[in-house]
Amino acid sequence: MQRIKSTVLCIALSAAANSFADEVVTPDQVVTAIEKQFGTTPGQRRNHINGVCVSGSFVGEKAVQRYTTSPLFSGKTIPVIGRFSLAGGSLKIPDTARNPRGMALEFELPNKSAQHFTMLNVPVFGASTPSSFYDGVIVNTPDSETGKPDPEKIAAYKASHPDAKALGEYLAKNNPVVSYANSDFYSIHAFKFTNKSQQTTLVKWRFVPEDGVKRFTDEQLKTASTRFLDQDIIAKTQAGPVRWNMILTIGEPTDEQTNPTIYWPSDRKEIKAGVLTLTSATPQQGGACEKINFDPLVMAPGIAPTDDPVLLFRSPAYADSYAKRLTGK
Repeated sequence: MQRIKSTVLCIALSAAANSFADEVVTPDQVVTAIEKQFGTTPGQRRNHINGVCVSGSFVGEKAVQRYTTSPLFSGKTIPVIGRFSLAGGSLKIPDTARNPRGMALEFELPNKSAQHFTMLNVPVFGASTPSSFYDGVIVNTPDSETGKPDPEKIAAYKASHPDAKALGEYLAKNNPVVSYANSDFYSIHAFKFTNKSQQTTLVKWRFVPEDGVKRFTDEQLKTASTRFLDQDIIAKTQAGPVRWNMILTIGEPTDEQTNPTIYWPSDRKEIKAGVLTLTSATPQQGGACEKINFDPLVMAPGIAPTDDPVLLFRSPAYADSYAKRLTGK
């Protein structure tokens, strides 16, 4: 009897796996699916809804000019407006959730140009394609009757989506950070730097907190407040500047550049590329970051995207969400 039950379950999981999207999805499909998963708050972001505005400056290292003509690395002080956030589209998600945290930065460059960095505090993404990401949203949407995702569908999703494994393992092994100020943040995607000689270099980057990465212990998580991240960074910037070092990883032509779920080899060359200094943090409502669409494809000359389908999809998906919240939907 047990063997029959196991066979039936395997058939069910196989059927569920085959039901996942195989074709290309549209930005509106993904944004609508996120709305169904979390619900909507009129005028607010569909994902990473909980957040806080920050501002400060960035000084890039001139040595990076050997790789790129970007004015980010002129050695001059560049004004920055940013936003820290917690992944998810519900205001009820606790700050202790095992979700990625985000750091989005808008660098105010000369001649009214801008550069965006839209990062997460995990080294890999949870999907290799927009369709795979869409599948993950669908399978994690609560059932209308139980109020929870279907565990069998989740099992089928994990079996049929190996690209979600790396992020899942990382989140399981690494407890949430105690503060935005004690979190590192990763570019996730690979990018291309181009210098004056038109030489192109494959790169990734991460921002490492000057005060070090600090995470909750399992015991601390049991008693941690459900809401602390925003007030913590506000208090820390009031007490003094909070800094991160930008570390640039120099890739090789053979390194993966279109799949953000795959780690690069750990022996790649790394150089310090600059220092981010944050001096102010305010609630996002009415703050300088509230109306900014941190589109990761807003780039100045010298930095370009790769053909990573997830990176290229983020821009129109962000635009779709941005348009909805601007109209008060």
